[in-house]
Amino acid sequence: MASLRDLGLSEYEARAYRALLNTGPTTAKELSRASDVPMGRIYDVLNSIEQYNLVRSQTASRPKKYVAVEPSTALDRLLEDKKRELDEKADQYESIVDDLADELDAADPVEEQFWTAAVGPEETIDLLLERLAAADDHIVMVAADPVPERDMQAVSEDVLAQLEDALDRGVSVDILMTRKMVESLSANVGKRYRSALQSRDDFHVRTNDDVTGSFNIIDGVEICIQVPNPLSSGDAFGMIDLKDPEFAANVHAEFAPRWEEAEPLVF
Repeated sequence: MASLRDLGLSEYEARAYRALLNTGPTTAKELSRASDVPMGRIYDVLNSIEQYNLVRSQTASRPKKYVAVEPSTALDRLLEDKKRELDEKADQYESIVDDLADELDAADPVEEQFWTAAVGPEETIDLLLERLAAADDHIVMVAADPVPERDMQAVSEDVLAQLEDALDRGVSVDILMTRKMVESLSANVGKRYRSALQSRDDFHVRTNDDVTGSFNIIDGVEICIQVPNPLSSGDAFGMIDLKDPEFAANVHAEFAPRWEEAEPLVF
């Protein structure tokens, strides 16, 4: 069950506030009896919930009396306090991430060969988005194998968002697609391309139907190769990610003439 403790009150503070709702204006001594909060703690508890703006006090009376703020107002105040606390935490975590990013990026990159793989449509797109997010200089994307249309609409928008983030951090992007692949993209992707990306000097899209398979070259040293499902035409079975500068250079050499033959995309 929901509890006032979920909104930041202690057990004693929650008891005192609930008791005040039942007693009406009352003294600290009477509230201690009604709430089962020990007399030795009741003043600290009242001061605390008064700071939360959950009670009002009548200082002119002797002894001093307290009354509860209406529940709707009290809950709104507790909620605002929680939201403010979470915003402060979020800012704190963002600052920590920024500091750690600078610290970890300062480490020398490992140049050894390395490969990994993802199996399944969701795992494949997760790996692709991760590697696009890691690009520092240049992304080459060759897309000839659309996934099923029900998935392609969302996937294309996720990929475009990641590419826009890459452009914002200074990464250039070259995309080579078949016309079939272009036709499978969502309307939102086409609109975004026309309105914001088509005119950029660091973003180029061309079409060439003389390409098969889908792969990506990241910073000239890493290849992400999509593996089609042999049992389901057009579906992605998995992805192999290989960091090997020599292999990446060979793949780019095969890509270059097809890029030169391709036509700029008019969406």
